Amino acid sequence: MENEVIVEKLDFPSPNPNVKLSLITYLSGGLKVKGMLAEPVEPGVYDGFLYLRGGIKNVGMVRPARIAQFASEGFIVFAPFYRGNQGGEGNEDFAGDDRMDAFSAFELLRSHPRVKNKRIHVFGFSRGGVMALLTAIQHAETTSVVTWGGVSDMILTYYERNDLRRMMKRVIGGTPKKFPERYEWRTPLYQLEAIKAPVLIIHGEKDSNVSVDHSYRLEKRLKTLGKAVESHYFKEFTHYFPPEINRKIVIMVCQWMKNQE
Repeated sequence: MENEVIVEKLDFPSPNPNVKLSLITYLSGGLKVKGMLAEPVEPGVYDGFLYLRGGIKNVGMVRPARIAQFASEGFIVFAPFYRGNQGGEGNEDFAGDDRMDAFSAFELLRSHPRVKNKRIHVFGFSRGGVMALLTAIQHAETTSVVTWGGVSDMILTYYERNDLRRMMKRVIGGTPKKFPERYEWRTPLYQLEAIKAPVLIIHGEKDSNVSVDHSYRLEKRLKTLGKAVESHYFKEFTHYFPPEINRKIVIMVCQWMKNQE
């Protein structure tokens, strides 16, 4: 059956001969939003992998090589660009209503004919960490969650990142003091009771983009709630890991996902 969420699918040049890339236009909350799909060329069924990018607008855009890298490990990968990006309709609002783009992307993967037994893993990098957690809260059937250098507390982000405050005030409508409820709504720490999937946390302790405190808070809260959580902290690394280490962690992450029930 044709995926009802997909409006258009166009071939996109792939950096990996074993992976087919497509530029997807899909429906999310009545908007036409763009994203990238990566599928192994080798026939068969695979676990689904929802890749949730970091940044906002042109900062932290989805990289085709990164998506292909995960797909080459044996996954059907979909990465939303989020609303308002790359020709998509609407406006990104930093884990506000744009969370719908992640939720709709989850449904897109779940109805993909090559996704095995509706197994969907949710992966978030940086700001994508919040999006991943919110998606797992919304979709209790999520198979696993990985947050890598991920945001878990939007109030903490506001106070840590002087360079983002103007954008956050504009997009969210004010400061955490003026609108605490808007920041709390964007902070999954307050809603983790609803998560059923196991969570894997990866963070560099020298990260100045997203402090390791985000992951410490997430891990502590998950453990308090008796949730399944595993963490790997790296003393020597920042937000971006050296390529060789990055590749090793990608393999470890993919194996961990496949091992989840």
